Amino acid sequence: MPTLIYDKKGRIAYITINRPEVRNAINSEVWDGLIKAWISVRDDPEVWVAIVTGAGDKAFSAGQDLKEIAEWMMIPEEKRPPMPIPEITPMRGLEVWKPFIAAINGICTGGGLELAMACDIRIAADNARLGLAEVRQAIMPGMSGTQKLPRLVPLAKALEMLMTGDFIDAQEAYRIGLVNKVVPLAELMPTAEALANRICENGPLAVRAVKEAASRGIEMSLADGLRLEQEIAQRLSRSK
Repeated sequence: MPTLIYDKKGRIAYITINRPEVRNAINSEVWDGLIKAWISVRDDPEVWVAIVTGAGDKAFSAGQDLKEIAEWMMIPEEKRPPMPIPEITPMRGLEVWKPFIAAINGICTGGGLELAMACDIRIAADNARLGLAEVRQAIMPGMSGTQKLPRLVPLAKALEMLMTGDFIDAQEAYRIGLVNKVVPLAELMPTAEALANRICENGPLAVRAVKEAASRGIEMSLADGLRLEQEIAQRLSRSK
């Protein structure tokens, strides 16, 4: 069975981490699949929206496969292959202006939460538990967690989560704005699909323009962001 499943139905791409036996931990094969999936969404004109989830009902993803990392570290340094975590990933450096929806089921921690935060909209099942627990292992989030979480939730709450490693449940994630909606587990994928279809009713270039303007503009001053918005709006107005 593939460790990552990429499927298309109509205008929607489905990206599913398929390692439920290890809570969908992300190993080198999953990393390779995620990068290829993001590029496929970017380059396929028939895909307008993507939904990202984890197989089974226990985990979206428990994050990086630490067993694989431990085995890699046991190899003598002069003989080690490249680290099994790529430099450019959906969390860092791989920009795609089409919308991604994370359908979060069960455990979502470490690199799993960082992957969910790389998506634009997050819908959580009522069994979801979210956190960045790296400090409990004397390491720190290194795939965007320390940068993305404070941009999505109040800084004090982000620092509490980052420094304690504590998990929050789906309702608390909704309360602080980390997820957009909480639904029963059985309704998770139908809700994500309904939202994806709703987005597909709109002009696809307009949706991508909105994402690009918001994503790039948030890093700018208001004056620079307004100029960027005008540039992208003018570019959009020249399209078909």
